[in-house]
Amino acid sequence: MKRTISEDMAVAAGAGQAGPAVPEAARRPLRELMDDRLLDALLERSRDQAGGLRLTGEGSMLGELVRAVLERALESELTAHLGYDKGGRGGAGGNARNGNIAKTVQTGVGPVPLQVPRDRAGTFEPVLVPKRSGRVAGGLDDMVISLYAHGMSVRDIIHHLRQVYGTELSPETVSRITDQVLEEVKAWQSRPLDPVYAVVFLDAIVVKVRDSQVVQNKPAYIAVGVDADGEKHVLGIWLSRTPPGSAAEGEGARFWGSVMADLRNRGVRDILIACVDGLAGFAGAITAAFPATVVQRCVVHLIRNALRPVARRDAAAVAAELRRIYTAPTAEAAFDALAAFTESDWGRKYPQAARVWEQAWDDFTPFLAFSPPVRKMLYTTNSIESLNYQLRKVTKARGHFPGDDAVVKLLWLAIINIEDKRAREREARRREDGKRHDQPARIGPDPPTARCGRSRRRSRTHPKRRREGQSPLPGSRPSHNAGD
Repeated sequence: MKRTISEDMAVAAGAGQAGPAVPEAARRPLRELMDDRLLDALLERSRDQAGGLRLTGEGSMLGELVRAVLERALESELTAHLGYDKGGRGGAGGNARNGNIAKTVQTGVGPVPLQVPRDRAGTFEPVLVPKRSGRVAGGLDDMVISLYAHGMSVRDIIHHLRQVYGTELSPETVSRITDQVLEEVKAWQSRPLDPVYAVVFLDAIVVKVRDSQVVQNKPAYIAVGVDADGEKHVLGIWLSRTPPGSAAEGEGARFWGSVMADLRNRGVRDILIACVDGLAGFAGAITAAFPATVVQRCVVHLIRNALRPVARRDAAAVAAELRRIYTAPTAEAAFDALAAFTESDWGRKYPQAARVWEQAWDDFTPFLAFSPPVRKMLYTTNSIESLNYQLRKVTKARGHFPGDDAVVKLLWLAIINIEDKRAREREARRREDGKRHDQPARIGPDPPTARCGRSRRRSRTHPKRRREGQSPLPGSRPSHNAGD
């Protein structure tokens, strides 16, 4: 008898190592297990009135296959429960088969009518299709969670399943399906963290949440950390709890202090560099928990603040002059460029632009001690801004969230979806060019920065101790993916 290729491979694998025997039907291709007449009949039943194939939905070919598989599995479960095959004598204790009961369950291919077998004693509890369950978990649940993670609201998910698959789900059912990930979210939020992170990006996005019977804006605080291997991880998502009757606070340094305390309680002992925007009191909230951390102010935010008082017709020329400051090779050269700008015609016309750099000078200069590839990552919070931009696309479809847990649940699902998408893109590039793109999932396109913390201990107040001879950043004006 001629064997298939898959059978020959299984025999060869079994010859080298011992293991559980795999049934022959499981090794053979499904096409060889099905008769051509059966496939022809299924093909004819799957055609619609126009002659096209209708694979999903009520009465479709896949629905018929799912029905056959489920009914066969339910019969096997009842046989194992009773202890005898269908058509044999009754089992011990007088219990026996007692016909079937009609039931329609929702699946990933549409509604499927079933004939669920039952016993006389009523002790049979199906596992695959539990009693009082209107759907088959697995494919349908994964589909609902995936649609939810891509930003579809509960009503949009219900409409999509009804339109495409003919599946009817209630809003309560959709909410229960998505709530299945809450335990994973809580475990993720409290997981232990690495003791040291080279760089941590901190920022917040604003969402509308119903709190104390009032819909109000709430900041969702997000931290992205770069570990010693240069890999980026979202460290957590935090929402401030507001007492009843009080308005929600905007993004504030006080709550960032509690975020830093939570990171320390979860095992973080040191952060080499923290990249932040220009929020007042931000640096103090970070150094209160991590005294040795160097706070790097986002240069893109500084440029925006400096250009605010500048007339639109002069913005391009002023920006070109300011570029000499943040592309300087050393901190001394940057200081000279700022002095030159202050004494120039543009500096005298817009003195407020120079004061913005002067007031933030200590938090602006740390990144000048590094090489251009590291500077490219440190001079802006673009890494977390790009993540926030994608998260905003997911949250903007909702008018408001019913509670804080709903916000964290959706943001967590969106982050997991973003990481999976980037992992698939790296795998596709690896197959195309043959190069290694099998690094763990990253948030953002920045290169690894495992060595960026070597100069962290250099003083910010003594520029001569910083490294010399650094070349300016390439390119004209820094890009920015998202808003403030």
